[in-house]
Order: sequence, then C-alpha cells, then structure tokens
Amino acid sequence: MKVFAVSASCTFDINLVRTFKTPMLCDITKVHKGFGPIPQALPASDDVLWGKVGQSKKIHFRRSLIFPSGLVLTDTILDRVENKLWRIQVDEFQSWSAGFTKFIGEWHTESITENHTKVTYSYYLRANKAIYYPLNWLFAQCIWRPYMKRLLRNIKGLAEKREPYLHE
Repeated sequence: MKVFAVSASCTFDINLVRTFKTPMLCDITKVHKGFGPIPQALPASDDVLWGKVGQSKKIHFRRSLIFPSGLVLTDTILDRVENKLWRIQVDEFQSWSAGFTKFIGEWHTESITENHTKVTYSYYLRANKAIYYPLNWLFAQCIWRPYMKRLLRNIKGLAEKREPYLHE
C-alpha cells in the first residue's frame, strides 16, 4: 500500500472555536463546490449524529465524467480533539477509484491570537494497486492539492461570515 500525502495551511481571521467547528459541522454543499473532475456535493444523508467520533455520513455528488450522480462515498469521524483536531476517513467508494482505498483527512487548528487561527489541512490518500501509482500521484498533486486550497477558501469564508452549522 502506498500513501500520497497532501497538505495546505492558512490563517483564519476568526476565533479558534469557529475555525475548528466550521469544516465538519457546516453545509457540505457550500464547501465542496466541485473542481475539475470532482463534482459538486449534494446534501449528505444518514448524518443525524454527525460530529461525534465513530459517526458516518453518506456523501452524494452531482454527475461528472468520473462520478455518477448520487451516493459516491462515506465519511467517518475517527477522532475529534476539541478545538485542535478532526480526523476523518473517506472510503466505501461507489465508483471507480483508480486504486485508492481510502483517504484520511486531518484538520488541525492552533490559536495565534483571539481572532486569528492557524489551520493545517492534510490528506493521506491510500492506494493499493501499483499500476495506478503514477495516476494516483498526478491526482494527488494536480487535482487534490488545488482542490484542498479551494476547500480551505470556502471554509474560511463560511467561518468568517459565521455561517450557521447544520450539525452540533
């Protein structure tokens, strides 16, 4: 198994609590707006207890060249250290995944001042088919890395506008 690591960071101009909660508790459709072959997210399902360790939600996408419309994957919260870390697992891919078996995502927050928070956003993309490793590397570097930067901008905008959460 090979792991492709991708990371991005920035500073949010808002307090630690808001910066910590927004990416996981907000409306997924306002964060995952699509990029290249990755389509826009539709509302999640089976997410009643989302926000708690061990809970999952089903992620649905609009149709794209590589994803059918509808259920595409599952997100599960592996770890939540209040105001410090979220760790999630993305798996149960319902369409072709180019040998990726799961993604592990981490959202680290660190208070700089009362209204400035540093965010380090990382993903570890796990693949198990050597024949796809060059494609996996290209996806991680050319699609996933810029996509993560877009996600960071979207989350930052939601946090700084104090967008209401869908989950608590």
